[in-house]
Amino acid sequence: MRGRRLWTVALVVSLGACALTPAVPDYSDASRAERLRQLLPADVILLGEQHDAPDHQQVHRLVVETLASKKLLAALALEMASQGQSTAGLARDASEDAVRQALQWNNEGWPWSAYGPAVMAAVRAAVPVLGANLAPAQLRQAMARTELDAALAVPALKAQQQNIRTGHCDMLPESQIAPMTRVQIARDIAMADTLTKAAQVGKTVVLLAGGGHVDRSLGVPLHLAPGVNVKAVLIRPEIAPDSSESAANFDAFWPAIAAPIVDYCAKFGASRRPPT
Repeated sequence: MRGRRLWTVALVVSLGACALTPAVPDYSDASRAERLRQLLPADVILLGEQHDAPDHQQVHRLVVETLASKKLLAALALEMASQGQSTAGLARDASEDAVRQALQWNNEGWPWSAYGPAVMAAVRAAVPVLGANLAPAQLRQAMARTELDAALAVPALKAQQQNIRTGHCDMLPESQIAPMTRVQIARDIAMADTLTKAAQVGKTVVLLAGGGHVDRSLGVPLHLAPGVNVKAVLIRPEIAPDSSESAANFDAFWPAIAAPIVDYCAKFGASRRPPT
């Protein structure tokens, strides 16, 4: 009997240790393909990334290749290119130079080495790649468009304004917060318009964008046409979510390898100091 009690105690301790040991995230293509399968069917899938996290762009490639191989990819839309730019007129064997030219690619802002694999996977599958972001020439106009303030409910507008503050490390003058927020809203509206126009029955349009743009409570989903079946995915390291990351904001959280830690506020502050 004493031996049985000792065995029971050992089993309980062992199970407790297992419970305290976090599961190792599965970053395999097979696991990611299964997560994608669970989202389907969807008219639109929004992939919210961290722009300087290489594994996030690996997720992009996998999603594009998987949907294209099943003839389910209607279009690939990009925050990284402006509205009006498209590969629709290119052949599936177009060169990378031709694709970059068609999209008027800004390699300084968006390294082609990061986004090229997903873009070229779509081109090779004869799927159009569409610029979805607001054109640079429209940015200043958006700052002055006070009617954009009404595009979000007041709580969401306040939250978006706070995101602009914290996203710029609380270094922006308060006078710039409302204009910068309007730019964010105008970008979300432009992306939503691109997605709505590209939607096809029985297929999925994929958007690659920063995580803030795909937030259901603030971003692109609010501006999509009624009836569009949209799934918003936040790609992030397998860490505890912050207060803005909940089931109300995103439909799914996909684990990815964390990017190297960078002090963005130090870099931003340095960029704002006048040269000596």
